[in-house]
Amino acid sequence: MRTIEMEIRASDRFGVASRWATLALLALGVLISFIDRTSMSAALADNGFIREFALTNVDRGWVNSAFFWSYGVVQVPMGWAADRYGVKWPYAICFALWCIATALMGAVTALTGLLVARLIIGMAEAIVIPASYRWIRYNFDESRNGLAVGIFTMGNKFGPAIGAPVGAWLIVNYSWQAMFVATGAVGVLWLVPWLLCVRNDFPSQAERRAKTRRDPAVSFGNILSSPVVWGGMINSFCYGYFTFYCATWMPAYLVEQRGLSLGQSGLYTFFSFAGIAMVGAISGWAADWIIAGGRDPIFVRKAFVIAGFVGGSTVLLGAYAGSLSMALFWNVFSLSFLGLATANALVLSRLTLLPKQAVGLVTGVQQMATSFSGGVAASLSGWLLHLGGSFTLPMMVIFVFLLIGAASTAILLRPEWAPKVIAVV
Repeated sequence: MRTIEMEIRASDRFGVASRWATLALLALGVLISFIDRTSMSAALADNGFIREFALTNVDRGWVNSAFFWSYGVVQVPMGWAADRYGVKWPYAICFALWCIATALMGAVTALTGLLVARLIIGMAEAIVIPASYRWIRYNFDESRNGLAVGIFTMGNKFGPAIGAPVGAWLIVNYSWQAMFVATGAVGVLWLVPWLLCVRNDFPSQAERRAKTRRDPAVSFGNILSSPVVWGGMINSFCYGYFTFYCATWMPAYLVEQRGLSLGQSGLYTFFSFAGIAMVGAISGWAADWIIAGGRDPIFVRKAFVIAGFVGGSTVLLGAYAGSLSMALFWNVFSLSFLGLATANALVLSRLTLLPKQAVGLVTGVQQMATSFSGGVAASLSGWLLHLGGSFTLPMMVIFVFLLIGAASTAILLRPEWAPKVIAVV
């Protein structure tokens, strides 16, 4: 009897360790995806790259945004694929595809080829977020969701934090071609532990039929009619607009308006994204801790999200800062403070307020808004930079969107407005 109990406890410990190990791989996977997608921002701040393709500010905006348009269009199909076919194999196939496309960008000689490669990377990387949130929803409960999502989102913040200085270093010491080849090729190594260690959750045809008969459903109509889903989409857009602006235009802002070198711009980009990553993880854990003490999960997470949006709006103070030191301070502070919203907004709109059956699809719908925010931020900021001759107008737009995000959180994210589950007879 004691032997059986010891085996059960050992199995439970192994299961817990396996969950956290897979979460770590998901965090590392999203980190690599963000390094690959944001390596372009370092290239677009390099004079040699700009001359090679004869890029204007508007051209730079379109090159930056190409990734986000294809990334957004494919989000919903990728969410459906994760719900239907599991996480392991769809993720592995798409991961290999975007790494290869990134490496091949080192051989591109025409602007058209550059745009096509970015479109392919966007389509392949669209699997990352829907698949990851589906896996988290099925493997963690509410008392650990904040910490789990906080750890996961550290990956998509440390991606730009690491990618910016590493990309700048590779360009300065080697070339922009070497940067694309290196970032794409090194990422493929992630596939080894993923394929060897992660459990295959691809259901058989019989299992899919049984699950369809057994489980209640959430119709696509219910999803699109839910204010919670729309609130999550608005939040995703507003949050993403600021973070993707930083990922695509921050190096250029620091070099062209604040007079830093390309290497220095990479360092301060690192500080900004490292700040939001750490604040995001800590605030997710803090919300979990408060909720474990008996507080209402929805109220607690909404308070963190609203505080994050309001604190992030201090980015506008950096635009009007008279000294370099204050400009850099607000640059780092505003993005870091937004971290209060990172994990808690995602847990609230993609986990807490959603039925399990709809996580992959709803995440795909909401992530579509996030990716479109990246396309809008990259292209609109380029046009506003061309129009105003400085980065003040782009930062004003960020300020407005962050306030909209705070209002959306307060008004739309209510449990009674969540998508409805329909019982299958």
